[in-house]
Amino acid sequence: MSVRWTYAFLDLPASAVGRAGEFWTAVTGTRLSEPSGERGEFVTLSPDGADACVGLQRVGSGPGGAHLDFSVDDVPAFAAHASRVGAETVAEHEGWAVLRSPAGQLFCAVPWHGESARPPVVHGSRFDQVCLDLPPSGFDAEVAFWSALLPDWGSTPGSRPEFHVLVPPAGLPVRILLQRLEEDRPVSAHPDLACADIAAARARHERLGAVVTAAFDHWTVMRDPAGGTYCLTGRDPETGGLPRPSDRRG
Repeated sequence: MSVRWTYAFLDLPASAVGRAGEFWTAVTGTRLSEPSGERGEFVTLSPDGADACVGLQRVGSGPGGAHLDFSVDDVPAFAAHASRVGAETVAEHEGWAVLRSPAGQLFCAVPWHGESARPPVVHGSRFDQVCLDLPPSGFDAEVAFWSALLPDWGSTPGSRPEFHVLVPPAGLPVRILLQRLEEDRPVSAHPDLACADIAAARARHERLGAVVTAAFDHWTVMRDPAGGTYCLTGRDPETGGLPRPSDRRG
């Protein structure tokens, strides 16, 4: 069940899509695609000379968040594999499916359309990771699920006890970080950017309207102008890995 491409989607209330689009296209050096979907609910952040790997989805209810799309050659086969390792099918559409992990994280199986060119690093950073924030009671089962779902990805403990990393094969643009929270609450997800210089990235994002909500040694938690949470992390934007042993988040 090889994944041929990955997308990170930000799920947004209708009132937030415009602000989010302005901010994230500026951050990533992209432009918004034409809307797609039955209700025009999807747009992607389209880079010049490369393939999109980030999108925005307008949701009908709830606060939003983030989810992953896995582009595959055979959607029914991938969905069947996901069900065998513990996923629940939420909805089946013409050509694509919505699924749910054991802890409740939504993800999608979609057709691969030949995407292969990863977007470049922009202003020293790259949108390259979705972090799943998991309750302690569901963390181990979720690690087992995602590792079984993606058997050809690297699945390794992170640099801290509360992290586990799933690294895709070379060329795929989005990886997964599983984070064990300190308290039991529903699973959620947010994007992470790998930054060569967190302070410089933070200053640029603040100029674009984002605000800092928390700062740690090797990552900074931000809120974008549309109210979405994301993190600036001290990782190599080219490889996604840690630049040195002391700089570790995921």
